[in-house]
Amino acid sequence: MGTQESDEQERGTARRALLGAAVLGAGGAVLGLPGTARAGERHGGGYRNLPRPTVIGHRGASGYRPEHTFGSYELALDLGADVVEAGDLVPTRDGHLVCRHEPEIGGTTDVSAHPEFADRRTTKSLDGVTTTGWFTEDFTLAELKTLRAVERIPSTRQRNTLYNGRWDIPTFEEVLRWQDEQTRKRGKQVWIYPELKHPTYFRKLGLGTEERLARLLRKHGKDRKNSPVIIQSFEPTSIQRMNKLVGNPLAVLLSGAGSRPWDFVDTGDPRTVADLVKPEGLKEIASYAQGIGPTLDLIIPKDASGNLTTPTTLVRDAHAAGLILHPYTMRNENTFLPANFRKGTDPNAYGDAFGAFRTYFETGIDGVFSDNPDTALLAREDFVNG
Repeated sequence: MGTQESDEQERGTARRALLGAAVLGAGGAVLGLPGTARAGERHGGGYRNLPRPTVIGHRGASGYRPEHTFGSYELALDLGADVVEAGDLVPTRDGHLVCRHEPEIGGTTDVSAHPEFADRRTTKSLDGVTTTGWFTEDFTLAELKTLRAVERIPSTRQRNTLYNGRWDIPTFEEVLRWQDEQTRKRGKQVWIYPELKHPTYFRKLGLGTEERLARLLRKHGKDRKNSPVIIQSFEPTSIQRMNKLVGNPLAVLLSGAGSRPWDFVDTGDPRTVADLVKPEGLKEIASYAQGIGPTLDLIIPKDASGNLTTPTTLVRDAHAAGLILHPYTMRNENTFLPANFRKGTDPNAYGDAFGAFRTYFETGIDGVFSDNPDTALLAREDFVNG
């Protein structure tokens, strides 16, 4: 056996041992036993005791059910997700936080079928983008509760339309109660990962979301360092606000390298995401957050044909700054996969998702958001077992 082959085998054995220890450590935390930390990881409870790579059910199990419904959230748990992204948080006119992908709900509810709300359809500028539809901030909670959730991308996930109309729009307070109920029912701590959507936009409407979220977390005793609620936002200043309001673990979401967070645009900060992922930008983020949620393209860029190229140094640089990485979003369908992992010509058919997961896991990411948590868990098992 050559030296290179021996080195690779030793690295693979070490990787399996360390990842296995991380998984056992998470189980120990659930059972009240001492956990085993991964190499280079700080000891302690909370999010650092989650299995690695952590599988986060993206808006629940949205590959199989309409997103941000209790049907989607519970299925994610049934499939084994470590964490559920229960809540893209947007406010109602009367100040309640509800769970929708965007404040515009024409594509995720049956609002268009309600003639009593026809006059609510309007056009607004949402973070600089002209958007037409129905917006949560124009409805009271009682009005929103008369609507039902529908599949957001029916052309890709036609089977999910079977469940259209089955669930209503959950409030985040309902999610917090559901989290407690599921924790009791399942005998282990359920984790959630809400996102503050468009906080600058809502603050200017007099519907600031950070303070509302902090009040709910405090009310339910989930505002502490080791509380099972990780908070995320695409706006760094929003996460800075949350850092002053609660003790929860926090993550800054990062879009394409050339993009600018909307709060930066609003305040005239010239920096782009490309600046934030440099070592100095990551060091700044680490002063108020514990992690980042980069788009997968920031981990491994694609070429002009959509094939994966060489990984960037982001994983190494973020870890050096003390940050964890939970990139988004892995999905099974060809249309969402890198070109070199697609199979056949049907964009809606499943491609080689396992191969794509393995490639991303090999970069050293700490977890991943996935619409298909069952696939992600099997991919993790393959990766851990080599």
